[in-house]
Amino acid sequence: MLGDNTLRIRASRQRTNPDRKTMKAELAALITEALEKLVTEGVLEAVPDAPPQIDRPRDTSHGDLSCNIAMVLAKRAGLPPRDLATRIIDALPDNTLVETSNIAGPGFLNFFINAGQHTQVIKTILETGNGFGCCDEGAGRRVQVEFVSANPTGPLHVGHGRGAAIGDSLSRLLEATGWQVHREFYYNDAGQQINNLALSVQARAQGKTPDHPDWPKDGYQGSYIEDIARAFAAGETVEAADRVITGSGDIEDLNAIRDFAVACLRREQDQDLRAFQVVFDEYFLESSLYGSGAVETTVAALREAGHTYDEEDALWLRTTDFGDDKDRVMRKREGGYTYFVPDVAYHHNKWERGFERVINEQGADHHSTITRVRAGLQGLDAGIPEGWPEYVLHQMVTVMRDGAEVKLSKRAGSYVTLRDLIDWVGCDATRYFLVARAPTSQLTFDVDLALARSNENPVYYIQYAHARCASVIRKAAATAEGLIPKAGLNHLSMLSEPETMALAISLGRFPEVVSIAAARLEPHDVANYLRELAADLHSFYNTHKILEAAPETASARLALVAATRQVIANGLGLLGVAAPESM
Repeated sequence: MLGDNTLRIRASRQRTNPDRKTMKAELAALITEALEKLVTEGVLEAVPDAPPQIDRPRDTSHGDLSCNIAMVLAKRAGLPPRDLATRIIDALPDNTLVETSNIAGPGFLNFFINAGQHTQVIKTILETGNGFGCCDEGAGRRVQVEFVSANPTGPLHVGHGRGAAIGDSLSRLLEATGWQVHREFYYNDAGQQINNLALSVQARAQGKTPDHPDWPKDGYQGSYIEDIARAFAAGETVEAADRVITGSGDIEDLNAIRDFAVACLRREQDQDLRAFQVVFDEYFLESSLYGSGAVETTVAALREAGHTYDEEDALWLRTTDFGDDKDRVMRKREGGYTYFVPDVAYHHNKWERGFERVINEQGADHHSTITRVRAGLQGLDAGIPEGWPEYVLHQMVTVMRDGAEVKLSKRAGSYVTLRDLIDWVGCDATRYFLVARAPTSQLTFDVDLALARSNENPVYYIQYAHARCASVIRKAAATAEGLIPKAGLNHLSMLSEPETMALAISLGRFPEVVSIAAARLEPHDVANYLRELAADLHSFYNTHKILEAAPETASARLALVAATRQVIANGLGLLGVAAPESM
């Protein structure tokens, strides 16, 4: 049951129609039919349960698609892999997908796809529109994605920004592949860091500065602390998420200062996230887990299950029973629970809310908590599967500007904020740069590159490709003939040049890229794909006249341009980046 501890912010996210079967899936089906024929001929005993693995050769001269099934099944068939590969090719049913095929190396099957199949994707794209690339792999199942989850003790830093970009892009990818996504932000509004926040604001309200001898030992020093102290003393009202709080002006009332300061920072964080085009369905307060008794209930359940013991005046959890390298302290000897205990209670709450799948996007510093949180959940004996929840951990971000590392922010005091990046380079460039590399890789955010209007700036390069497509379509509509993209669908056979086919092949890869990126939880694959697609578009545009060509060719090329425009827009939408009509 959800209580008053949560705020529901619902965003309408329209579901789109799933795309047709991909070429990989079509080819896998053809090969499966060939294997079934070989079973009837006695060459094989049975068809494998898993579909054949279809890959794209790195060298396109080797074919459009390849398969290693002959090498996988050769031993079962009692044949050399190349001999079995020959039998498979001979058994392929008649089809319009494969133009030619050959056998390479120890038994790889290489397939060259019929050119008409590559260009047919243009028709699919224009018919499907925003839904191209979507599928129903999630089948409407519920998944919760928790990300950002910052302590309300200061402005969001660039690490939080990377988590926001990755987490929101993951959510968009999962929605595109048929999952019902619930975005959640977990507020760590309990613990010593919140006390330090309150003491820092109180000290500022008392006129003290960070160099004062009585300044709190672990106090926060950013200029925002002074702003909060001034607002509290003036009796200002703060509306933040699920509450409205007015400063009492009583600088000796630490509890009132604490509540006011948390509300101020929750409001600021929410404003920064909205500027970053990130909206959550729900906010969950750590403090509610204590207020509702959920933490104590969780501890009692682990005690009752026999997974705890007392030693050295502390309470321990036998996490070694669940794969940890050593047991972990739950309650310290001086009192108070360690930080992973409320995390166990929180994730048990997620399970009780019916989320069969939960994905946590967090900083790499959370790595040590994964095993103990999962151990605690297993110890509850609540039917939670092993390996639940899933984690995506991102590495740190280094910000460079004017050739030097930027370490300080006037507002935050000791780190670069997400708002700094948005103010410097805009939302689009910030989102793209923060999601463009694998989360496991450390990221250098080059402010100068993000501002550059050149081909070296990937987000500019991609957005310019979209704007270039839009410009061509506008010019076509303004011609005497009033050309429209769909008219070119009757003349796709006119598309045959290498640059044209390369662009069409890239377009056809998009559904596969989306599916794999969602399955692997790797949105950077979409970012990299878009850069490659933009390169193919620019190469095609720079090599071939579009509107100056013969009428049927011009019409077909216009349809190709319109399809490219659509796919770039769809891909940028998955990253939360705008697709401009002009630049």
